[in-house]
Amino acid sequence: MKKIILLCFMTIFLLVGCGKMTADKLISEFKDNVVGTRGYEIKGTMEIISDEDIFTYDINVAYKRDDMYRVSLINKTNNHEQIILKNQEGVYVVTPSLNKSFKFQSEWPKNSSQAYLLQSLVTDLERDGEKEFEKTDDGYIVTTKVDYPNNPDLVKEKIYFNDDKNPEKVEVFNADNQVRIKVIFNSINYRATFKDDFFELSSIVNEEKPEEKPEKEDEEEGTVSNTLNEVIYPLYIPSDTFLTNKDIVDIENGQRVIMTFSGEKNFILVQETSTVAREFEIIPVFGEPLMLNNTIAALSGNSLHWSANKRDFYLTSNSLSKSQLTSIAQSLNNVQPVSK
Repeated sequence: MKKIILLCFMTIFLLVGCGKMTADKLISEFKDNVVGTRGYEIKGTMEIISDEDIFTYDINVAYKRDDMYRVSLINKTNNHEQIILKNQEGVYVVTPSLNKSFKFQSEWPKNSSQAYLLQSLVTDLERDGEKEFEKTDDGYIVTTKVDYPNNPDLVKEKIYFNDDKNPEKVEVFNADNQVRIKVIFNSINYRATFKDDFFELSSIVNEEKPEEKPEKEDEEEGTVSNTLNEVIYPLYIPSDTFLTNKDIVDIENGQRVIMTFSGEKNFILVQETSTVAREFEIIPVFGEPLMLNNTIAALSGNSLHWSANKRDFYLTSNSLSKSQLTSIAQSLNNVQPVSK
């Protein structure tokens, strides 16, 4: 009889023990969902927090087995859409409203953490041997290190899982424990299917382009000027570096401003009127996509190229690090134009 009772207790103990969730078990089940799917679709929102400014996007992530991605990011302030597309031909960042695309020879998304991609979350979780695990009333929280080579200030993320082992929210923190990126997953469909051409560039080019919120009209003229009557200056400039020259030239569809900064860290900043290409234009880049506050930039060696606020920007330097280039670009996107 004692043996029978002992066996019963051992059986109950094993059953209870097997039911206890651990970090390894949670990650294993989450990974099985991600690896086992032929395709998934995510709908949600993303916030990028920069000091007192918050940039909010509607995001739609589509994945198909064989490393195919299509990520739509729509800025909720101006309805400006950009699409990151990865297929067998390469990686593209498409701006439908400008009828333009950068084409990269890049390892994206494997070369950096991406808070909105499930594969990237799996990689972050598996790579960190010192992750923290916490049980909550309605799920689990795993805190793990991140890898953002072009933004080393981002050091860790918290992934919030529900009881079904699906992520509901991701928060990315800087070294001061401040949230800098927040992704909310409104829905995840692990059985998503897509049209045959959904991951082809032509399917984006031929789509009806979203309407952006119109620019504010000039109060006196009642029209939108195509000239740069105001110039945007960076809020962040490396120490002992100063604006030493500014040239303004007319171009076919507007104006171009070339600003030279000299000193400890030399760099050149160009800004000009954005124009819509008559025919779809592909700009090759030997680099990778880089998420700024309110747009996606093309990072190539020692230069950055991006479009924002109805302008095209080009920033280059032989003496700035990638993180310094990024800081200057971020500061440009945080300010309003000032008179020339």
